[in-house]
Amino acid sequence: MNTFGNIFRLTSFGESHGPGIGGVIDGCPAGIVLDTDFIQAELNCRKPGQSKLTTPRKEDDEVQFLSGIYEGKTTGTPIGFIVWNKNQHSSDYDNMKNVFRPSHADYTYQSKYGIRDPRGGGRSSARETISRCVAGAIAKLVLSQKNISIQAYTSQVGSIKLEKNYTQYDLARTEENAVRCPDAAKAEKMAKLIMEVKAQGDTIGGSISCVIKNVPVGIGEPAFGKLHAALGHAMLTINAAKGFEYGDGFDAGLYWGSEHNDIFYNNNGQIATRTNHSGGIQGGISNGEDIYFRVAFKSVATILMEQPTVDVTGKETVLCARGRHDACVLPRAVPIVEAMAAMTILDYILLNQAKQV
Repeated sequence: MNTFGNIFRLTSFGESHGPGIGGVIDGCPAGIVLDTDFIQAELNCRKPGQSKLTTPRKEDDEVQFLSGIYEGKTTGTPIGFIVWNKNQHSSDYDNMKNVFRPSHADYTYQSKYGIRDPRGGGRSSARETISRCVAGAIAKLVLSQKNISIQAYTSQVGSIKLEKNYTQYDLARTEENAVRCPDAAKAEKMAKLIMEVKAQGDTIGGSISCVIKNVPVGIGEPAFGKLHAALGHAMLTINAAKGFEYGDGFDAGLYWGSEHNDIFYNNNGQIATRTNHSGGIQGGISNGEDIYFRVAFKSVATILMEQPTVDVTGKETVLCARGRHDACVLPRAVPIVEAMAAMTILDYILLNQAKQV
């Protein structure tokens, strides 16, 4: 599927080295003021070449809207948009045309379709996420009217990780460093590790955490439409994502029930919980507390060193990749995580509203 969402839907198109990346957004409420500066700022957080930690590919990533907007506001009709590719080095991939890069999508795409675009990974390239950031930025504009905020940040690179609960960090400081980590001291260590790995032609992974505030009580569906399942699905569609956990996640198994239960209390006439081990979701439905989750990302598959592999005929060979690649996806994946979270939350709010009509 190239379409995401139920009511607020994004259909994306394009390849890494094709003419451009674009999409069609359907189901966006009418009358939303389209803050193009905000949308471009979101794209700038994702674009390549923004620091020495990321790929040196230079792209403006300027979005051009084609439909669904009149006098600066959404009309409720499909919003078409495109971002033109301007700095492709397709020749960098000539030596990869007939070989399969280890742990990449080359082999599976070739097996499924019988054909693939080897330039930059084609459709499997993370450049496809441009369309997600455009749609996510528009979703954020809608959610901001409901006072819902979303903040993601790098919480781990390799073995270097934030040890404290998210409430003990000033998440507003996330954009103060190239790693996008709210702890300046940890960010410096993370950046140093990324540069060390990059100098060796290798890559490193880690995790991104995300906090969503002010989601109203009652968002989410029973059984197969649980809100955390929808968020998990959204995150695991992101390139290089390998794991998802919300609330205490896998650590929840370390607690006794008496330790882990979130006790309800009356907070000035509003029911709340004294702790938030549940991550703002109980029974698959939001309970009004902060929703928080973490996404694990693998090391980038394309490394700039020799690796044994096979070609399209199955003959064993050696590949030495060329081109411009990220040594670590995390800094540029932060806005993508936020975008997917924004689309999911807005979609489920609209689902809730549809059932109340």
